[in-house]
Amino acid sequence: MARDYLVFQLCAPLASWGDVAVGEYRGSREHPGISALIGLLAAALGLRREDDAAQVALRDGYRFAVGVVTTGQLLRDYHTAQVPGRSSLVKRPHSTRRDELNVPKQDLHTILSSRDYRQGAACVVAVQAEPGAPQTLAALAQALREPQFVLYLGRKCCPPAAPLAPRLTTAASAHAALVDYLEACVPPGALRSMAWSDGVESGVTAHLSVPRKDRPLRRSAWQFGDRTEHLALLAGDE
Repeated sequence: MARDYLVFQLCAPLASWGDVAVGEYRGSREHPGISALIGLLAAALGLRREDDAAQVALRDGYRFAVGVVTTGQLLRDYHTAQVPGRSSLVKRPHSTRRDELNVPKQDLHTILSSRDYRQGAACVVAVQAEPGAPQTLAALAQALREPQFVLYLGRKCCPPAAPLAPRLTTAASAHAALVDYLEACVPPGALRSMAWSDGVESGVTAHLSVPRKDRPLRRSAWQFGDRTEHLALLAGDE
């Protein structure tokens, strides 16, 4: 049975689709997860991160499928940053980065980390609305055309290289919606792979199903839970 989808593109010189952060290493997947896509829609709609109710409504109101056009190349950045010790911030306002650094120099410490980015990556996203979704797909499309907050692909240093070009379509599956969108592009594109969550009519057979900890529980506290992500390799990979 055909259903409605919102499809849009994500491409940038740099993107970073965060993974579980352990120690000094901040990795990146090859395609965005649920938390990144919900964050993108929330920014477009002008919803703030601390508005947990609105974030949960987005999480429960939509299902996503991501088609990878190109994974790009891996770029690893050796990153240094200065941070104050916890005791230095006691009874000091520190709502901004400037506030954090406004302590005596001897109270600042340097932390080191490695952060991964994808260079020249591109993908397309299909969104389907669930019953009771907080916004129609048409409203989401308009928000992506005229976002309330600045959009970025994973980190603030990763703005899109092109408009997201949202389009509403009706298709038999998420795969069909993604393919139709890419065929209408100039030049046309092809899917290398596709990832989707439970509840999505994918239209393709999964080659692998894996857990991914990117389901927002409390966005304001950066708490995430597990979900199952299904993956399929497609003909465009040949």
